[in-house]
Amino acid sequence: MSSSVKELEPAFQGAGQRVGTEIWRIENFQPVPLPKSDYGKFYSGDSYIILQTTSGKGGAYLYDIHFWLGKDTSQDEAGTAAIKTVELDAILGGRAVQHREVQGHETDKFLSYFKPCIIPLEGGVASGFKEVEEEEFETRLYVCKGKRVVRLKQVPFSRSSLNHDDVFILDTKDKIYQFNGANSNIQERAKALEVIQFLKDKYHEGKCDVAIVDDGNLQAETNSGEFWVLFGGFAPISKKVASEDDIIPEKTPPKLFSISDGQANLVEGELSKSCLENNRCYLLDCGDEVFVWVGRVTQVNERKSAIQAAEEFIASQNRPKSTRITRLIQGYETHSFKSKFDSWPSGSAPAPEEGRGKVAALLKQQGVGIKGASKSAPVNEEVPPLLEGGGKIEVWCINGSAKTPVPKDDVGKFYSGDCYVVLYTYHSHDKKEDYYLCWWIGKDSVEEDQKTAAKLATSMCNSLKGRPVLGRIFQGKEPPQFVAIFQPLVILKGGLSSGYKNYIADKGLNDETYTADSVALIQISGTSVHNNKAVQVDAVATSLNSNECFLAQSGSTMFTWHGNQSTHEQQQLAAKIAEFLKPGVALKHTKEGTESSAFWFALGGKQSYTNKKMPPEVVRDPHLFTYSINKGKLEVEEVYNFTQDDLLTEDVLILDTHAEVFVWVGQSTDANEKQNAFEIGQKYAEMAASLEGLSLHVPLYKVTEGNEPCFFTTFFSWDPAKATAHGNSFQKKVMLLFGAGHASANQARSNGTNQGGGRTQRASALAALNSAFSSSSSTKATSVSRPVGVGQGSQRAAAVAALSSVLTAEKKQPTETSPARFKSPPPEATPTAAIENEKASDAVENSKEPSEVKETEVAESVEETNWAESEPKPEQEQDDSSDCSQTIFSYERLKAKSDNPVTGIDFKRREAYLSDEEFTTVFGTTKEAFYKLPKWKQDMLKRKVDLF
Repeated sequence: MSSSVKELEPAFQGAGQRVGTEIWRIENFQPVPLPKSDYGKFYSGDSYIILQTTSGKGGAYLYDIHFWLGKDTSQDEAGTAAIKTVELDAILGGRAVQHREVQGHETDKFLSYFKPCIIPLEGGVASGFKEVEEEEFETRLYVCKGKRVVRLKQVPFSRSSLNHDDVFILDTKDKIYQFNGANSNIQERAKALEVIQFLKDKYHEGKCDVAIVDDGNLQAETNSGEFWVLFGGFAPISKKVASEDDIIPEKTPPKLFSISDGQANLVEGELSKSCLENNRCYLLDCGDEVFVWVGRVTQVNERKSAIQAAEEFIASQNRPKSTRITRLIQGYETHSFKSKFDSWPSGSAPAPEEGRGKVAALLKQQGVGIKGASKSAPVNEEVPPLLEGGGKIEVWCINGSAKTPVPKDDVGKFYSGDCYVVLYTYHSHDKKEDYYLCWWIGKDSVEEDQKTAAKLATSMCNSLKGRPVLGRIFQGKEPPQFVAIFQPLVILKGGLSSGYKNYIADKGLNDETYTADSVALIQISGTSVHNNKAVQVDAVATSLNSNECFLAQSGSTMFTWHGNQSTHEQQQLAAKIAEFLKPGVALKHTKEGTESSAFWFALGGKQSYTNKKMPPEVVRDPHLFTYSINKGKLEVEEVYNFTQDDLLTEDVLILDTHAEVFVWVGQSTDANEKQNAFEIGQKYAEMAASLEGLSLHVPLYKVTEGNEPCFFTTFFSWDPAKATAHGNSFQKKVMLLFGAGHASANQARSNGTNQGGGRTQRASALAALNSAFSSSSSTKATSVSRPVGVGQGSQRAAAVAALSSVLTAEKKQPTETSPARFKSPPPEATPTAAIENEKASDAVENSKEPSEVKETEVAESVEETNWAESEPKPEQEQDDSSDCSQTIFSYERLKAKSDNPVTGIDFKRREAYLSDEEFTTVFGTTKEAFYKLPKWKQDMLKRKVDLF
């Protein structure tokens, strides 16, 4: 079958063999690979196939195939794209998730491959349209929608395209304008700035100016005046008229249909995984999205008809064209699909097994047996990001409704029947105090103590103004940063709290609380500061393991037992733990196979035990989610290919690394959401436990914006400047892209204040007038900057009117300004009406009408402005900071284990000293692409090439 599949389409040979994006355009009904330089450009007359390859659990590749249909593509081309998508899936093993993408209604996942946006272009190859040759710059007006991924749509360059509800981008030859509708979303305004930066770099060589124009701001300043002149002057803009593109399909309770002979038949009863039979196809209707589920042993003809059945189903229901269709194969279901079911018992996923099989086959092919591979040179253990050392640690044990400080000598001892509050105070690189605050829950602790611990920890967090990272940690799931602050960390049986003592007394249980003279067996398994905890286990021989070290205590005697496969580090740690538990104790060392009778007697006699090593947990990629509560049920939506920019200050987000769950709380979120962060995290953990096999005891953290710890930021390419910026999402983005001065001015405008004074307004209005007059001298300039139907006379009239208003206002110089004068007009008020009102008010205070402003005054002002512009400007200060990448060293000298190492460099950034050519050779990617990766991925790649 595989050989015949490969013959289907030569263009797909070698597809899916590397992580990343691959694109084909349908030309003459054949897929043609698209040059990487054209990635992100999509012509409305064409159809495309996009393959996204990611690395899944266990090393296997995961595939998403999207076929994108332009609004002007022909039915034949669209059909070809769908058929070729099936062929590509067959070549990849028939396990890809397939998505239909309609222009203007693309999925968030698709758009995330092309951040900040895709560029929609008119024309196309296969459709017969002539591709526009961009010899002469074309002014374009776009409407920009989306908080995290942007849907950019070109609209006619006309005032009638503008409205009060959306954000628009006007891209002219020399300047890019952002027009913020009065009712537009703050986060969409922020995202539009990223698009502007992208357009500036891509089409203007990074050299054009950028201006922000606020709807309702009618002062004739440079940006606003210039912007309206391009549209023929100030005039009313209409309210938004809903179009087909604005229709958002409603979510509905999911309904399951079986597909038979191309017909969809409703499946009655509870929606569960058991409803899906592996020899059939099903359609899951969720209103705004339709899933097609294909069983593993489904007949080929049924698979082919399933998508067609979905298309016909949508048409029969009169659903809008934005309704999404996603096709999945059994065993490769997405989180979004599984979350629609009432229950989804976790089973063995094929991806990791297949990945391990591929690795094993590859090793065998190279003549390396699996046993031989496991005994090869030891791999350096990866150390996750840990908190700064040398901090102050405080621990309290919960007892009743209060907390009791743990004596300094006992810090590091935890009893399974107790709960504790831990506060670690440390200094990060910027020298400010940071806090790591958590409560630890013993597996045998009582519910009352658990609630008290949570309450007291939360109270402490609030008293520290919410700055600490607040965590909930269960016994047995201690994260690396928690273990590392205790040297050592020992978990013992029993408990000291009154709640625990009362519980075992009521149940008639024996108190097994560890004491210095009891019989006990302590297991030592860790080898590094982040995992070197010791745990008390049952004091019987069957608890032993040849891969570990143990401490056996019997009264005043203590043995160390070294398994044959244990490490030197474990043996050293065993001696350290013994001294911690019983200072000054005389140890009796025992190696596996040489045990004395006294040793076996302490454990109740010799018995067989295991020599199997516990397999490490499978590493999974992190996922970021937004959430909503619908009828008490938590619903999440994934943020694909997330970056730090997706952490919007108005939001609460969930980061799931599978090893830990973080609830990130933005500074501008609602107070109730800030308070309920742990409830949100708990609801998520419960949902992910049923869908993804997440442990209910996973470490859960609340992280507030501006106080993100290193073990959170490692999952992003973290820029501290973004984390410390102030204001809402839009204000932050303005400051980061254009500087603090621009941000404060923009903020002042939004607050209704005038930063520039009359002189600035006059110069700005004159600049607009200059622009209007100079445009008449160049036919080419007129064609670029003026929409169809706007005459030069109206441009001049609008600019003169704006200037007249400013000059008249300057002559008045009122001693006291009425607050009502500067009140912003309501969104429905038109700019023209507002100007007329202001003129009428001026007439009352000053008999001289705006129309009476003399031409000589205008000429004098123009001359004054021209003189001011001709004055030399002070040179910009040169940045004398030197980047480490300016100095180049060879890879051989930069390696961590180099024979001739470089000295005096930043060893945390060895890779930065490589030349661009050698960097690409070593890492297989460019520096620019590398530094866009999250820090944890960067560190992983650096470890592989010995540059960490």
